[in-house]
Amino acid sequence: MLPALQTVIPGPESLRLAADLRVHESRNVTYMDESWPVFWERAEGTNVWDADGNRFLDLTSAFGVAGLGHRHPEIVAALHSQADTLLHGMGDVHPTALKGQLCRALSEITYGRWNGTTGKVVLSNSGFESVETALKTARLATGKKGIVAFTAGYHGLGYGSLLGTDLPKFQGPFGDQLAPITTRLPFGGSEIDQLDGSDIGAVLVEPIQGRGGKVIPPADFLPRLREWCDRNGALLIFDEIYTGFHRTGKTFACEWDQVVPDLICLGKALSSGFPISACVGKSTVMDAWPQSTGEALHTSTFLGHPVGCAMALKSLEILQRPETAEMVAEKGAYLGEKLKSLGKARGRGLMWGLELPENAGALLGSLLKDGLLMLADGPEGNVLSFTPPFTISEEEIDFTIERVSAHLKSPRV
Repeated sequence: MLPALQTVIPGPESLRLAADLRVHESRNVTYMDESWPVFWERAEGTNVWDADGNRFLDLTSAFGVAGLGHRHPEIVAALHSQADTLLHGMGDVHPTALKGQLCRALSEITYGRWNGTTGKVVLSNSGFESVETALKTARLATGKKGIVAFTAGYHGLGYGSLLGTDLPKFQGPFGDQLAPITTRLPFGGSEIDQLDGSDIGAVLVEPIQGRGGKVIPPADFLPRLREWCDRNGALLIFDEIYTGFHRTGKTFACEWDQVVPDLICLGKALSSGFPISACVGKSTVMDAWPQSTGEALHTSTFLGHPVGCAMALKSLEILQRPETAEMVAEKGAYLGEKLKSLGKARGRGLMWGLELPENAGALLGSLLKDGLLMLADGPEGNVLSFTPPFTISEEEIDFTIERVSAHLKSPRV
């Protein structure tokens, strides 16, 4: 469904809600100006409706979560069925069967598919927590504290994940509270070959950078990291929170280069809408964690939440259907070809960025008025991001390209 071109956005109800939120929420959280934000009220497929009844085409998949489309009926049914039975549990004390089923499913879709072995899982709530789980695992498994991370990388905003994130605006006043244990190398480069690995326990990397600007590294980059980790006794950690589950046209982006990590971090599209994430690792690596003697060394209140597990299991089932991969391949090829006609575009599957000469954020308010929900990426904010639900139609892609093209030609840019 295509949105009608909008002129009065935000509407009166969104303005009222913004005024109330401004009073009660930390001013750092929600950006507000005369054209931003609109308040979401409901969503379905590729469309979102705001509190004023305006319909938008979502080119973000709500931060990459709704790859299968908003409110996928099978996932909604799984949510309702589980909520009617058990709404909350005690994940690390008295777990549900669903937790075990999800851990098995994650093992099978990763190491089971890659090399026929068993992976082991630590579940958590948000993507950054899975990164911090991976870093803790590397510390236990290698006995080494050092971390290698890469320019323009994004791994979340918790204190542990900030060790890997390389967008200075997020470190800001917190940098002096971070341990000086990260070696930062250029993403896609060969500099790691000259690095002393004697105190490096973890190499943390996105196989394709998301918030860094949809950057695809050279084909030899991930194999080079794998070889270096093997030589130096470090663990290779792939952050696939954004790129996982067909977003780039493969089940996981690392499969483009056929490189198997020691640990993989997952989230976002894992459940299609519930806050749940996972760190999955080789059994031999994950067994560096001690056996529980009644108190877990690393856990959380909502670990293995039954509703999240039920939704994730259904999502994984749908994601592994052949038609899902076919849909991403078909729509991704169409979107990529259209974007290349506009300028410097890069991406894979349904994860694309259009590099602009100026700040892409300046376009977002105008695009919103045309009914397009979009985001800007890149260290300089000059990459317009395209990560729509897999269900986007060619007609919706054409509409998006036409509106973006019109704004790029406008003297306002």
